Amino acid sequence: MDNPSPAQPSRTAGSSFRYFYAAFGVTALGLVLGAWLGWENTGTLSGTLEIFFVVAVLAVLEISLSFDNAIVNANKLKDMTPLWQRRFLTWGILIAVFGMRIIFPLLIVVVAAGIGPWEALRLAASHPEEYAHIMHEAHLPIAAFGGTFLMMVGLSFFFDHEKDVHWVSWLEDRMARYATVRGIEVAVVLVLLLTFGRFLEGAERHLFTVAAIWGLLTFLMVEVLSGFLDAKEQVMSTAAKGGIGAFLYLEVLDASFSFDGVIGAFALSQNLFVIAIGLGIGAMYVRSMTIMLVEKGTLTQYRFLEHGAFYAIIALSIIMYAQSLVAVPEVVTGLFGAALIGVALWSSIRWNKRHCGDE
Repeated sequence: MDNPSPAQPSRTAGSSFRYFYAAFGVTALGLVLGAWLGWENTGTLSGTLEIFFVVAVLAVLEISLSFDNAIVNANKLKDMTPLWQRRFLTWGILIAVFGMRIIFPLLIVVVAAGIGPWEALRLAASHPEEYAHIMHEAHLPIAAFGGTFLMMVGLSFFFDHEKDVHWVSWLEDRMARYATVRGIEVAVVLVLLLTFGRFLEGAERHLFTVAAIWGLLTFLMVEVLSGFLDAKEQVMSTAAKGGIGAFLYLEVLDASFSFDGVIGAFALSQNLFVIAIGLGIGAMYVRSMTIMLVEKGTLTQYRFLEHGAFYAIIALSIIMYAQSLVAVPEVVTGLFGAALIGVALWSSIRWNKRHCGDE
């Protein structure tokens, strides 16, 4: 009875499945829609099975890329009021599924091709090859923007002078001590983007640099706006904590996580609707994992899990930078992030066993 931390997860493992009932339902519906699209587009059993398989693979890919997203969401959500938690888990998932998986790719084509939204939708439906080509052409600025934003998210976790739990002690202790140096995260990001920019030439270097700076400015603006909005909410209600500002932060964070997956999905399918179904299924699992992590207190039970997630975020941001130079398969990105989180979980379990009698 004195040993709840390591034992509780195993006793309640079966109850964890209840968090995924909605995701299972969406999975079944999505796979049926994928099969229907396959039949409508090809009229053959082989074509139907092919699109069915692509939808399933896209869902698995999105889930593998999103472990760290769920952990970071849970880290922020645990400090939000129940009202804003519910808003993020309802409105937020709608924005994530429909906004980032459907509207965002359309907007990229609208801007890149200089056409209207309706024309972009017609292009996606009638000329998917051309649509996919435009999406791939836009990958460089998207990778620079998303990589910079995620790098700032990751570094801000470690450059925190109040952080006293360290996983990789020799590194994290130094980062926490240097956190008092004003703007050190910004300096690290600027060094990285200038380094990667040196390997690009002409217009590509300019595009990469400008997009990366916009990613940096977006992070800083979201931080300032989040603080301002939450401060106003705090004045209106002393119980308010982590309200609209935190909601906005999480939405931009989800968008940054989604950039790479949305672009990479076109390597598996050029059909916007197939991609939206597959990634939408994955997004539902992210929501389910986030709720489970918050309600079960998993982040407190496994003390290094957050560390693994933020290391995975930094790794993802560097991979996004590297994609401006070489092609990196999405499977590699997902497996690398999942491996970091797995090692962090293993380290947390070992720590629990070593210190189970301390309390």
